[in-house]
Amino acid sequence: MTTLKAQSREKSQNIKTLREEGIMPAVLYGAKEDAVSVAVSMKEFGKVLKEAGESTVITLETPDGKKSALIHDVQFDPVKSIPIHVDFYIVEAGKEVEVNVPLEFVGTAPAVKDLGGSLVKVVHELAIKGKPADLPHSIEVDIKSLKDLESNISAGDVVLPSGIILTNNADDIIASISVAKEEEEESPSAELDDIEVEKKGKKEEEEKEDKV
Repeated sequence: MTTLKAQSREKSQNIKTLREEGIMPAVLYGAKEDAVSVAVSMKEFGKVLKEAGESTVITLETPDGKKSALIHDVQFDPVKSIPIHVDFYIVEAGKEVEVNVPLEFVGTAPAVKDLGGSLVKVVHELAIKGKPADLPHSIEVDIKSLKDLESNISAGDVVLPSGIILTNNADDIIASISVAKEEEEESPSAELDDIEVEKKGKKEEEEKEDKV
């Protein structure tokens, strides 16, 4: 299990100063635990986020001991796109939790390869429920079942790991095939008719002005 060290943090500490030192403010809490202010290394957290994501349980080494947690919410700098704050949710061993897990589309769709269609990934995450130890880092979606231009894959079609329950609506579309529509060319004769009407209108206006 991925491990991350979390140190105590006083709420009075200057957050800007912490970040300048490579330390990121964080909060950890759980169903049976009060919220506690902590801090983690920005560099180490970046590694953990990349490795575990927000659906895999990690071990937090805190001053109060080791705790199993999920990366629950990450705030990013709007300019630099780097994490600047994180919430950790402490999970209870053996108790089911609900998370959103990223989807990984694999394989080749015959409708794309042979029929010229385009793959449309309707959603990129799936809501599931399971015990912390059973939660997957990601879920694969095999797109080889998309054989014709009317094909689609629904949430209920996705094969889930043992012990994992789908909480999305089973009928929710996960992926489908799109076909580009060709633009209809305007008839040249229609364009000429429009030009003739425009010229005729201008001529009538000019004749009225001459009479005045």
